Amino acid sequence: MGERTPLDPADVAAGLAIREGWFGDSARIAKSYAVDYHDGVRLIAEVATVAKELEHHPDVELHWKDARFSMTTYSAGGVVTELDFKLADAIDKIVNP
Repeated sequence: MGERTPLDPADVAAGLAIREGWFGDSARIAKSYAVDYHDGVRLIAEVATVAKELEHHPDVELHWKDARFSMTTYSAGGVVTELDFKLADAIDKIVNP
């Protein structure tokens, strides 16, 4: 199974269960991080570097006291794949090295 192969709902649920704070379903996963605005800008820039390397880019929302990342694999039809979880793990490592 490749990184862009759609995961079934049970596999998505299992992937979410082992990742703290991540939520979603077979269409999209997401997580919010408590950061102030300027730290959020820096966080987004760091995530963008990793996203470019993975050729997989999250949707991002930045607010005054938090940043939210959400992912789906559009090239697989707008579903969750291993690539989404790979990026989720990378984001967690950036936030908590």
